[in-house]
Amino acid sequence: MKRIHTRLATLLAAALFANAFSAIAQEAPDNYVSYPYAFVGLQGGVQETATHTYNNWKLFTPTASVSFGVHFTPVIGARLHVNGIWNKSGVDSDRKNVDAKYKYKYTTTDLDAMVNLVNLFTKNNYHPVNVYLIGGIGLNYAWDTEYNPALKDFVAENDTKNRLSHNFRIGGMVDVKVARNWSVNLEVDANSLSDRYNCKFNESDDWQFTAQLGVAYKFGLRHKVKAEPNSNIIVDPTTLSAGTETASANTNVNIEKPEPAPAPAPAPAPAPVVKDENITRNIFFNIRETKVSATEQAKITEIVSWLKEHPTAKVTVTGYADKGTGTAAINARYAKQRAESVTRELVKKGIQASRITTDAKGDTIQPFGNNDDNRVTVVIGKE
Repeated sequence: MKRIHTRLATLLAAALFANAFSAIAQEAPDNYVSYPYAFVGLQGGVQETATHTYNNWKLFTPTASVSFGVHFTPVIGARLHVNGIWNKSGVDSDRKNVDAKYKYKYTTTDLDAMVNLVNLFTKNNYHPVNVYLIGGIGLNYAWDTEYNPALKDFVAENDTKNRLSHNFRIGGMVDVKVARNWSVNLEVDANSLSDRYNCKFNESDDWQFTAQLGVAYKFGLRHKVKAEPNSNIIVDPTTLSAGTETASANTNVNIEKPEPAPAPAPAPAPAPVVKDENITRNIFFNIRETKVSATEQAKITEIVSWLKEHPTAKVTVTGYADKGTGTAAINARYAKQRAESVTRELVKKGIQASRITTDAKGDTIQPFGNNDDNRVTVVIGKE
């Protein structure tokens, strides 16, 4: 029993570590998983059936599994899981001078429930690393005992009869996404089977432990495409041309034949050209990215042109991150890196660093009502 508790404690520690690691994901990709979806998986690893009459470290054998399942919601899933190859057990008795191992074959078919612990305790349904609590029930079938005469007092003589047993499973799995439809996983399980699964009369249930690495392919995904954020370019209304409104007002108006124009008056002196005294541009970023995208480079060019027209002006570059996902520490890092990225672009295009003030607010301030638009760096230039 102590050995069982040790294994379960190790499994729980691994699950907690992976849960903490999953917090590095700030937010979901543009195309994110819509539930439900199905998956098929293959796994391979080792298994060992505990026994108090032999050195358990000598009883490890290879094992393999195939599974098919469905994730119904971000938290709940289920699978049909088939595992098996062969097994070992043994007897070591000083009293009867016996030291022998023997083999047999087995297969286990389980119907398992899968609970996504990461999605259970977080509001974001997308994580590249997920931790599943697994529990299930099924049947085990064992056969072909390798009979050894020295074991007659421990194993029923010529015990080659097939043995059908229940299988109760508890375990955990860490699943890491590596591509849109692919993930790799590590699973550790403890299986409780009826007595004599390992061919010996133990007067208590037998315990089998498995540890496997695997790969899963997910299909039937329905990816929702997020709309591109609104640029929301802020321009001072005083900088708009006065003729623009007049031209718009005259659109679609029936123009009558004009009367003869009076003699032209002397032309007035041209009004002085007033340059825009301020400029504001919002540089938006893709999810989990800090590099200025090609679509936002035009705004960088506009800022550079304005600064060159206003040689005494300076700009403030302030980075932000959306508060809807991630943690405060992660979002602070993203905001800082986004602001620095814009500053580098300005310097690279000939703007002196002394004219630029770089700042970051993380997710403490949300300049826009739409959560996704707050992945932004706001550039404000003033004389």
